[in-house]
Amino acid sequence: MLDLPASFLNSISNCCGFEKESFIESHKLDAPTSIRTNPLKPVELNLSIEKNVPWNANGFYLKERPNFTHDAFFQAGCYYVQEAGSMFIQHALLQNVDFNNQILAFDVCAAPGGKSTLVNSLLNDNSVLVSNEVSKPRADVLCQNLTKWGTSNVIVTNNDPSAFSEMENVFDVIIVDAPCSGSGLFRKQHDAIDEWSEDNVNLCAQRQKRILADVVNSLTHNGILVYSTCSYSEKENEEIADWLINEFGLESIKLELNPQWGIVESIGKSNNSYGYRFYPNKTTSEGFFCTVLKKNTHGEEKRLFKKNKHELFTELKAKEKEVFSKWLSDLENSAIIKFKDDYLLTNTLAIDFINKYSNLYFKKVGTTIGTVIKNDVIPNHDLALSIHKSNDINSFECTLEEAILFLKKENVKIESENGWILISYKGFGLGWIKQLGNRFNNYLPNEFRILK
Repeated sequence: MLDLPASFLNSISNCCGFEKESFIESHKLDAPTSIRTNPLKPVELNLSIEKNVPWNANGFYLKERPNFTHDAFFQAGCYYVQEAGSMFIQHALLQNVDFNNQILAFDVCAAPGGKSTLVNSLLNDNSVLVSNEVSKPRADVLCQNLTKWGTSNVIVTNNDPSAFSEMENVFDVIIVDAPCSGSGLFRKQHDAIDEWSEDNVNLCAQRQKRILADVVNSLTHNGILVYSTCSYSEKENEEIADWLINEFGLESIKLELNPQWGIVESIGKSNNSYGYRFYPNKTTSEGFFCTVLKKNTHGEEKRLFKKNKHELFTELKAKEKEVFSKWLSDLENSAIIKFKDDYLLTNTLAIDFINKYSNLYFKKVGTTIGTVIKNDVIPNHDLALSIHKSNDINSFECTLEEAILFLKKENVKIESENGWILISYKGFGLGWIKQLGNRFNNYLPNEFRILK
């Protein structure tokens, strides 16, 4: 039985929608398991689905928690395991952003990648998501999850938010899922209970303000900021929203809700900001808070990345791209750049961004196609998982058992001609092998390997 500290319960007793007894009872129950499918990799999953997540068309609750690690669809990026409340950000964005337009989006605290993959799914091919994570190990995980998602219109940076503080009029959408005291995840992360304190809440609130102050000026005119936490504390939620209004003149946005969802709409006490609270006794989710704000400024120029003579990266010309003709599905509309020895598939907006802000540390830009030696392409793992690879690539269709063996880097019997072979499951790429006579080499990167 989960023992919630009296000090914690007292601290949230006046929060909008809080009902103590049913809240405590809900923490005696197991947390639900939910996934969000990848609309760019549609498939009928081998999972026991219970029902839809009501505020996200791609979200589903499962009847039981399976072994995701041994699901080839999971390893192929066909879905992401995500807490249902977090999926609400899609609902908030769709009410406030026209994704038919070219959008430059920024996920500030992006690892492990739940909200990045969600936002990336909404963007058109001419748009770009910049996903940032300050922690290097967490940024590595972020790169892996975005690689699995399979898109090329994404950039991963590994910087402190202060690196973005001088930017102005850059991002149409900013997502700040801020580091917080974590009280909304007590049911799933029991250790967090022992770490909770009012002092930690105050420390988190200070950190949240610092992060927001570093990035808010980079919003474009009429740009949308989505701020969220997995905390119940007003100091980390409504008070932060009120502070953004007071300090930066942002406008709070009221969202349309279905009352049956059980989401509680709260109002900030000083600036009447709208917030949206998820309680486990009212919604089928863990604790979550979300608020949406808009930058209303006038007289700003449209975002423009001016060209200069000393650009680090330029697109390959049509003839230079021909070497990739059998590897990519749409070579004519592909924007390819060379970075060191690698060739990267991305789009012109991404190229303009990395040229403009070359001071940032880039961990991932688009899809790494591979290297080229004497007009022969050595494909990168990114390409195996990409939605942009050609259907004409030599491939071997695995059973589930064979797919798991491959992902463990164990032997799989394959009869094929020599050369590069894409290992796929139900049409979705998992990685590369190279056939060399009677043997083959498994080129699955160690960070993607199943260890158990």
